[in-house]
Amino acid sequence: MTPAELFRETIKPDGKPDRLLKQYEGMKFIFGNPVSEYIGGVKRGETAKDKWGVTKTFEENAPGPMPVINDELKVLKDITHWQDYVHAPDIANNCQDGWESCQKAAKEINDEGYLSAFVMGTGIFEQCHYLMGFEDTLTNLYEHPAEMHELIDYIFDFRMRYAKLLIDNVHPDVILSHDDWGTKDALFMKRDMWREFFKEPYRKFYSYMKSEGVIVIHHADSYCADIVDDMVEIGIDVWQGVLPENDIPTLLHHLQGKMVLMGGIGAAIDTPVSTESEIYTYTKNLLNECAPYGGFIPCITYGLPGAIYKHVDAVIDRTIDEYNSVLHAREFRSTKPVRRRKIAVVENGKETSAIEEKKSTDNAVLSEIAENLRKGRKNRVVKRVEKALSDGIDPQEILSRGLVVGMTMVGDDFSRNKVFIPEMLMAARCMNAATDILKPYLINTDSTGKGKVCIGTVKGDTHDIGKNLVRIMMEGYGLTVVDLGVDVPAEKFIETAINEKCDIICCSALLTTTMAEMKKIVDLAKTSGIRDKVIIQIGGAPITQKYCDEIGADIYTADAARAARRAVRAIENK
Repeated sequence: MTPAELFRETIKPDGKPDRLLKQYEGMKFIFGNPVSEYIGGVKRGETAKDKWGVTKTFEENAPGPMPVINDELKVLKDITHWQDYVHAPDIANNCQDGWESCQKAAKEINDEGYLSAFVMGTGIFEQCHYLMGFEDTLTNLYEHPAEMHELIDYIFDFRMRYAKLLIDNVHPDVILSHDDWGTKDALFMKRDMWREFFKEPYRKFYSYMKSEGVIVIHHADSYCADIVDDMVEIGIDVWQGVLPENDIPTLLHHLQGKMVLMGGIGAAIDTPVSTESEIYTYTKNLLNECAPYGGFIPCITYGLPGAIYKHVDAVIDRTIDEYNSVLHAREFRSTKPVRRRKIAVVENGKETSAIEEKKSTDNAVLSEIAENLRKGRKNRVVKRVEKALSDGIDPQEILSRGLVVGMTMVGDDFSRNKVFIPEMLMAARCMNAATDILKPYLINTDSTGKGKVCIGTVKGDTHDIGKNLVRIMMEGYGLTVVDLGVDVPAEKFIETAINEKCDIICCSALLTTTMAEMKKIVDLAKTSGIRDKVIIQIGGAPITQKYCDEIGADIYTADAARAARRAVRAIENK
């Protein structure tokens, strides 16, 4: 079969492909179409502003560009007046001409036996948080749902115009549409909230593409197992970027070929020090676990072809070739049904539960503070904090037995996937409002915080969502946090830890290319003479306990809630 034939056969529920595809082998991409050129992108190593007004930066070793959002650069400053700030690029009047080179490229790709493909990056959810920031996007789903529906419809209309121009002028075989809907362990929001705001726009969007005979590939290198049936329902042919954390074999058994899963090869293996043996073993295990079910394309989870380190791709492809050299029969193995992942929170051999702490609280007002904070009810939290003060309850008791207990409950719920990032952000806003009231009463005490942390994303990395969530949870637990931001040099971490007398240096990385900065921080802490005085805590999508041990750091955790708990305990035991 040609690569195009092989791909089309793979996406059929009853298809009979004669071998596994090698990553993006079935298609070739056409870049530089009139719409993308008009909107404006950013070149690797540069920072630029697009026609939406969004400033983006593209780090040298990053898979793609990221928005730069601060008070000055944020496009959408007030969701209640979003029409005054948000203006979609006028592609209808500026992108009608100049399609000839794309048409020629599509024909050449088809003649060579491949599928022609366009990439439509920055999906509906992503465009929202590119405009106003991640935290505002998620909290506005709760606080301003009507305006968010309007903004989402506006972005959807733009993307429909974009897709129509691509199809009318070139009619590609494939459109790869990007929109990440979760972290590596959970959706960004409750499943019902995703359905309320995003499911129907995407159903319309993908229904149009399919009605025109275009294959729909959706990129989301995140945990989306909870909505996999919805993804089938809205018309996705291929989910690209499927992280291993989604339990791919179970999903393949569940789907029975109704949607192809393309991915499984995570960023953890894409490092400059990954050996051929490690990459081979990783890929071979993936193939043995997933390929027998059918409906699977082994692929790096990035949204475009190519690992960052080219030796990785070469070994992956050779391993797939080896697998294909042996005759395999498709088989469906019995496995567990798909269900929402439950993450147990176990520390020191015991499952922690802030609810038990809450039950032991003998003051009704403090219990109400904790419970209302847990539910994100800011006005009620503020009123009950004021009542507690008027009742003569010690401010430190209000903080530790009311507010911190509430944040602990939120943290436990987040770790168990009972609540998601929007609920955690709402709780953090409650915490901030309440601590503003308490600060005058705590300012002269020695117990306003449990310790001090400097936190940042390491040099070369501009991702800040995970770092911000850890900061929020640490502050919620009563820690004083010095936020250094993103792209922070190792020297800055050490300098801040010394000047601010920090108990913990907490550093985050999302890119495998920047992980080495963490070792540099550990080494600098040694040479500067503070290694025995400061705890070094690390985290981020590609980070593991093994890497933590290798570089000599002290703490690794997989999510923000556990990061805060471990930090508090480490300081107490220091």
